[in-house]
Amino acid sequence: MQRCPEPELMNASDQVLAYAEADFSAGDQTVLEGLLALIDHSCVTLPPGSLILDLGCGPGNISERLASCWPLSDVIGIDGASAMISVANQRRFTRKPAIQNLKYQHIDLSRCCLDDLEPIRGASVIVSNSLLHHLHNPHTLWDAVKQLAAPNAFILHRDLRRPSTVQEVDALCDRYVSGAPAVLQRDFRASLMAAFTAVEVCEQLVLAGLSQFTVKEIGDRYLEVSGRWRS
Repeated sequence: MQRCPEPELMNASDQVLAYAEADFSAGDQTVLEGLLALIDHSCVTLPPGSLILDLGCGPGNISERLASCWPLSDVIGIDGASAMISVANQRRFTRKPAIQNLKYQHIDLSRCCLDDLEPIRGASVIVSNSLLHHLHNPHTLWDAVKQLAAPNAFILHRDLRRPSTVQEVDALCDRYVSGAPAVLQRDFRASLMAAFTAVEVCEQLVLAGLSQFTVKEIGDRYLEVSGRWRS
């Protein structure tokens, strides 16, 4: 089945509200646990003041978990959708107790220039969840990683992977979102169609000079890219 790209940004009011109210805690926790395992395996402790970037942070679910897990680090959530950043900031300002080591920036990686990235370079950790499939040019993500990562930075990207047939798409939608709001059902289907296969991601990494990263399939619908950046 060929890839069918979807819009890169989620700025529509119904989307923003649906994603802000949805319970993605299980998937968010999986991302955090994968990152913890990656760091623990390397026997490294992040020093105080380390920069952690959450690319495509949406309403900030994972950003908040990262900030809570590493309270001595500086966590920045990045998203190209201004409406998502607004929701993330609203949640940050109203959360009690407030998370002091977290902030958000509105940056569209597909349209920004190198000067826009200068303040957030030198990251010790870069994560993203469900960002890659939104990008019309996947090298936007891999180029950003190379621009933003400090030497030996930990990298973890989790995303959907594209099924082989429309019938498989139908089955996954029935299995996972049949009872979800209509906007989430629509977006889940579109995201599956827009996602990359593990083979395609491996090819992207080779072209980007990032073949040191590991790509693995997880369960029946996800893939994960992980490793350490070595320039």
